[in-house]
Amino acid sequence: MTVNKRIRQARQALNMTQTDFSKAIYVSNGYTAEIENGHRVANDRIIHLISLTFGISEIWLKTGKGEMFQTSPIERKGRILSLFDELNPRFQEYALSVIDQLIKLQNDQKKQGQE
Repeated sequence: MTVNKRIRQARQALNMTQTDFSKAIYVSNGYTAEIENGHRVANDRIIHLISLTFGISEIWLKTGKGEMFQTSPIERKGRILSLFDELNPRFQEYALSVIDQLIKLQNDQKKQGQE
């Protein structure tokens, strides 16, 4: 299987449309379609963005070896909860406010993309 096909497989495993996937890594929907269809090479920058954004192994994307996900969504949630519990209440409030800001930023970006 090619890198391009593994990118499609990863997007489908995330249950994302090409549009949502593209927006998350800041590329056009057409660019993603060209990669998935094998008309464009997925360069190291794109592979790195996909890996960072979705927790997908760069090694798996490049070679097909190992597991697709570096950690499962359940493992990430468990890690977040564990780390959150280690914070004192003042820092917990700060962490929650940062998450609120990230969600607002994400929603603002979605709205801008839909206009």
